[in-house]
Formats: sequence, C-alpha cells, structure tokens
Amino acid sequence: MYIDDSKPIDDINVTPMLDVAYVLLLIFIIMTTATVQGIMVNLPKASATPSLAKPQTKAVTIAQDGTIYLDTYPVTLQELESLLKQYKAVNPQLPVVVKADSQIAYQRVVDVLDIMGRLEISQLGLVTQRLVK
Repeated sequence: MYIDDSKPIDDINVTPMLDVAYVLLLIFIIMTTATVQGIMVNLPKASATPSLAKPQTKAVTIAQDGTIYLDTYPVTLQELESLLKQYKAVNPQLPVVVKADSQIAYQRVVDVLDIMGRLEISQLGLVTQRLVK
C-alpha cells in the first residue's frame, strides 16, 4: 500500500471542535442558571396553617331525576338545610351556587331557593348556560 505524501491535506476534522463547543455550551448553561438565583433576602415567617384555604363556595345541584346534591353528595331538603346552616355558622358570608337541570320541575328549584331565603344566604348564584347564536 502506497501513501502519497506530496498531496496536501485539505479536509478538517471537526469532531474535536464540536466536542469543545458542546462543553463550552454546557458550561455557559450551568453558569447562567446558577447565577439567576435572585437577591438574597430574609423572608417573613408564616403561620403553620396554609394561607390558601379551600374555597368556601358550596354548590347545590338538582339533577334531572330531582335528586339534590350538596357539592357531590346526595341530600334531602332537610339535610340540605341543616348542612347549610352548619356551614353558615362557620362562614356568615357563605356563597352558594345553584345548578339545576333545565328539564326538572320548577318547584324543586323554588324549594331549594326557599331554604336559601330562610338561612339568609345573600351570596347566591344561579348557573346557566350561555346561549350561542
């Protein structure tokens, strides 16, 4: 096998250059994320109880068969009134949302709204569906 030494080498091996470029890129990424820590401050201490409590809004749903649900639990009208009375004792500004199926008897909705009136729940919402034109 004969190698021609008189011919100049005209191609460059870029593999080592790419290795160096990847290492430099990795170093720059690590250094950039390491230095973006922000300004050091002494943060105030919070109490042990979480400040973002569960939402206090209660949902009363009346299904198509007339079943009444408080959140996701089926209840009777008497149970609904006693449970809402307990929630109202804890939170006097208790917000309640009423969702009723459009096919149920209107009397069921009136019965539920009657309970809201007796318990003096002033933050009351009725859920409807937006009419699409």
